[in-house]
Amino acid sequence: MQASTPIDERATVRKIAWRIIPFVFILYIISYIDRANIGYAALQMNRELALSSEAFGFASGIFFIGYFLFEVPSNVLLNKFGARVWIARILITWGIVSVISAFVQNATQLYVLRFLLGVAEAGFFPGIIVYLTYWFRAKELATTVALFTAAIPVSYIIGAPLSTWVMDHVHWFAWSGWRWMLVLEGVPALIGGVMCFAYLTNRPADAKWLEPEERDWLLGELANDRKARPNAKHFGSLKAITNPKVLYLSFIYFVYQCGSLGVGYWMPQIIRSFSKSLTHTQVGLIAMMPYVVSTIAMVWWSNRSDRHNERRMHSAIPLAVAAVALLGAGLTTNPYVSIAMISLSLAGLYAFKSPFWALPTLFLTRSTAAVSIAVINSVGNLGGFVGPFAIGYIKGSGHTATQGLLFLAALLVVSFLMTFFIRINERHGGGAGDASGAVADQIH
Repeated sequence: MQASTPIDERATVRKIAWRIIPFVFILYIISYIDRANIGYAALQMNRELALSSEAFGFASGIFFIGYFLFEVPSNVLLNKFGARVWIARILITWGIVSVISAFVQNATQLYVLRFLLGVAEAGFFPGIIVYLTYWFRAKELATTVALFTAAIPVSYIIGAPLSTWVMDHVHWFAWSGWRWMLVLEGVPALIGGVMCFAYLTNRPADAKWLEPEERDWLLGELANDRKARPNAKHFGSLKAITNPKVLYLSFIYFVYQCGSLGVGYWMPQIIRSFSKSLTHTQVGLIAMMPYVVSTIAMVWWSNRSDRHNERRMHSAIPLAVAAVALLGAGLTTNPYVSIAMISLSLAGLYAFKSPFWALPTLFLTRSTAAVSIAVINSVGNLGGFVGPFAIGYIKGSGHTATQGLLFLAALLVVSFLMTFFIRINERHGGGAGDASGAVADQIH
């Protein structure tokens, strides 16, 4: 019997990657622009809607309450309807809510729509992670996820100058620039939803853009991947959330989100406080610079962690750097030093991300690692509410938003110590593939 045509493994993986990763990367950029543009809108919106600092902090953070409450139900429905249909639904509904947000007239309406935006977007990130496990083996999944999550700082690099330029230059029909910004940045989600439905392929078995032999090879490789992992005993979310080790990691990630999103949402106003003569566009260009630094640091540090096959210190050190930098940013009154310190803090916060997600399988058993990763992400995201609200409360108490960074710095010191003293069970290994396998175990 004649042997089948040999498959060029690298070329096939590259073909799949080019088909999927750039598209979901763009979708994630759209996602982060739509959730973070309220920070730039605040430069005009707070005055027009008479929002106090506390009100703005609450409006920024309530997104994550909706996200937290509906993330698990959204993933259940994704498994029922399929990634192509459900991710398209997520994009279209959040695009609609984003556009409607431009019509708010008071704080209460803003709160409601920000909450609904979180509800609409819930499940998008884990849904994409699920989708990637359909197409990539465990040994490629860590790199694939890193390429996907690099969209977060890139979204700020694009969104900062874009959002503020629209606010300065688009005032059609006597409508405020911040309202047009919300409309114009909400439309890409609607377009992305339609494209998602037309473009994404649910599973490799349905991929007509692969040659039959490539498709068969991929299905075989993915099947072998699943056989190579012992069947995990799945704990329910309630049992996982009460596991002390899961709570430990959840708190670390919670504090990370406090710092990352607290700085991200308030940075435009911090920059604006340096000089009243700055235009919104200039604020956006300045706000872009820390994220350029963060993107470089994130990629370099993640590669270093992979090369050394070490996760604990590669997670702890960036938190220490971020804490010291936020302390410096909170104490200085020099705008140049402040921006340098904020850049360094965000570099630390983003460098932390990839090594951290390889930590769970280092000291959690395989039976709990899968569902625990989802729980850590869900609970930790509540920090996205606390961070922005805490800075708003401190600023409303007569201090400055910059001084609010001192509170986040203190939290990061605690988080650093907790990460530094993690007790690792070495038998679970330290490779990125372990974390990828845990994610895949959760799906299959």
